[in-house]
Amino acid sequence: MLTKKMEKLLNKQIVEEYYSSNLYLAMSSWCKNQGLNGSANFMLKQAEEERQHMLKLYHYVNESGGHAIVPALEEPPVQFKSLGTIYEQAMQHEQHITQCISNLVTASWAEKDYATFNFLQWYVEEQHEEEAQFQGILDLVKLAGLDGRGLYLVDKQVGKLAEKKS
Repeated sequence: MLTKKMEKLLNKQIVEEYYSSNLYLAMSSWCKNQGLNGSANFMLKQAEEERQHMLKLYHYVNESGGHAIVPALEEPPVQFKSLGTIYEQAMQHEQHITQCISNLVTASWAEKDYATFNFLQWYVEEQHEEEAQFQGILDLVKLAGLDGRGLYLVDKQVGKLAEKKS
């Protein structure tokens, strides 16, 4: 059974995950409009994945005696300076989500809510993977650049990552 404090914190994380999905969907649309199909597909897969993260929390809250609430969301940005900016912002966003998950883990331990603590371990590992993935993309951007062939190479390589997510 969730405490009211944990229910409130988990509902806050539902908002974070749902916003992540919308942010990546907006990034996908921008990429598609720029002809960056590999990145568009990758970000679309990311958006779908984040929605699944939100639903996992939603179900956990409801199955644990709480009431999952999905309020209205802030609109994500829809214009981006460059593909590099998109991946930098995505990395910063994932670091923010990692901190949110860390705060949830700390709170669940303090509340002696070991079921939630255990449940959150999946998110801890997932965030590790997300940050490593985006760092890899940023490393590729740094190595290849985003001028001419570099842009093509980065988009193509990121597109291959999207195929692996299928």
